[in-house]
Amino acid sequence: MNAIEIAKEVFEIESKEIRNLSNLLTEDFQKAIDLILNSSGKLIISGMGKSGIIGKKIAASLASTGTPSFFLHPGEAYHGDLGMVEKEDVVLLISNSGETDEVLKLIPYLRNQGNQTISMSKDPSSTLAENTTYHLNIAVSQEACPLQLAPTSSTTTTLVMGDALVVVLMKARGFLAEDFARYHPGGSLGKKLLTQIKDVMKTDDLPICNENTKIKDIIHIITNGMCGLAVVLKHEKIYGVITDGDIRRAMEERQENFFSLVASDIMTINPKIILQNKGLVSAEKMMNKNQVSSLIVTDSNSQLSGVMQIHNL
Repeated sequence: MNAIEIAKEVFEIESKEIRNLSNLLTEDFQKAIDLILNSSGKLIISGMGKSGIIGKKIAASLASTGTPSFFLHPGEAYHGDLGMVEKEDVVLLISNSGETDEVLKLIPYLRNQGNQTISMSKDPSSTLAENTTYHLNIAVSQEACPLQLAPTSSTTTTLVMGDALVVVLMKARGFLAEDFARYHPGGSLGKKLLTQIKDVMKTDDLPICNENTKIKDIIHIITNGMCGLAVVLKHEKIYGVITDGDIRRAMEERQENFFSLVASDIMTINPKIILQNKGLVSAEKMMNKNQVSSLIVTDSNSQLSGVMQIHNL
């Protein structure tokens, strides 16, 4: 058995079915999007078995990208959890066959309550499709399973159709990275977008000198400051910056008079400066763009308030 060849065959079968989804899209997809956008309620998703597992993922993706959503197990719904469904909610029902009994049992209640419904199934003429407001076709011509029994290609197309809903709704709502971060405060993106530079920058014992500070003293200041640089101030304003690199270059290029040099002889004017109330993501972008590992941080009055380093991100 050649495992790699079998895996490649699975990839080819499922990718072919994904590509074919474009041919199955109808106006119902646009109408379903409009329905969700115009709803004042939530988008509730329900499905049984593997369809339910995919439904949970779709609901989670929607909830984290600006569309209030949760998954409702059809069996639990039929035994009391239907009370979680409010009249203004839109309900997405998933069943590959379109004939799953536990899912179909929900339709009379939803119809009587006046809920708008969307379905996903492989058959536009299925019982589920014909009894929902809009239908999304997720049909496949071939499962990746060699027995054509285990849901493989069909669960993949269901997931991809759900991803299409998620992405279209994100764009329609103008959902931004900052919004995503608010829903993911524990993640690295949330930290970078929601944490301000002033919360993590170095503020104690800042490496500061003036334009006339001698090179020997500058070396001590950089060493003790442990930032790899010294900030040059003039009349309490940022005048320039001296880095470890500036020191090394001066040693190589100006050996004869190296120890007679002062800060103004080797400093870099117009250092990279960022405001203290910016997010960490702004600092990361500036560092990457300018290929530097440290930034000088100021307050709103252009006064030095700290040093931001790449390890603080």
